[in-house]
Amino acid sequence: MHGFANPKRFLTIARWLTPLLLVSGLLLAGGALVWGYFIVPPDQLMGDTVRILFLHVPAAWLGMGGWSAIAASSLAYLVWRHPLASLAARGAAVPGMLFTAICLVTGSIWGRPTWGTWWVWDGRLTSMLVLLFLYIGYIALAQAVERDGGSSRIPAIFGLIGAINIPIINRSVVWWNSLHQPPSITMGKSAIDAAFLVPLLVATLGFSLLFGGIVLARMRALLADVQTEARLRRKALGAD
Repeated sequence: MHGFANPKRFLTIARWLTPLLLVSGLLLAGGALVWGYFIVPPDQLMGDTVRILFLHVPAAWLGMGGWSAIAASSLAYLVWRHPLASLAARGAAVPGMLFTAICLVTGSIWGRPTWGTWWVWDGRLTSMLVLLFLYIGYIALAQAVERDGGSSRIPAIFGLIGAINIPIINRSVVWWNSLHQPPSITMGKSAIDAAFLVPLLVATLGFSLLFGGIVLARMRALLADVQTEARLRRKALGAD
């Protein structure tokens, strides 16, 4: 694994892997959304409102997955001190925040006809909102550290502490009474009909590939900024 953390080797792999992930993710996610919105029949209870499932669920998954990536990369940075681990955490922050926001917006749109309200302060919705604030805080902290030349350990520690919220989100509908439905997909079984489950899984795979492509693209951009700044420093020292 340490070999892939070499910046030169990482760029060699990322150059061809980034467009592959982006294109395949767009095709799968786009196809799944068309499938879910125009081909899948309405649900017997929720009617056509159930179609938002195909965007809401992948967004929720990637909102939590994005912070899990931040936590894992932060741990790798704190243990091995490799700068690419820090860049991976920063690369996952913005798309993770975007998908978390999409999850909250689509959840509110879905909740209005289903629950009769746009928002309720229950465990699942509140912990997901906390996740959005954690993303905003992490991004602001990482930018401040980069701007002021502080230690990258600070956002890494924040990333690990924020991971406490992930199991809270996951188990919130089990631990507390909630308007939000209980888990529909658990280990080895699903309560979702195959007509909805298959396009949902395809959409989740597509958005996951798209997420991975965005993270790699952001890592390449961040690494280019670091390398450019390093070259400018060397030139400045040489001029002195």
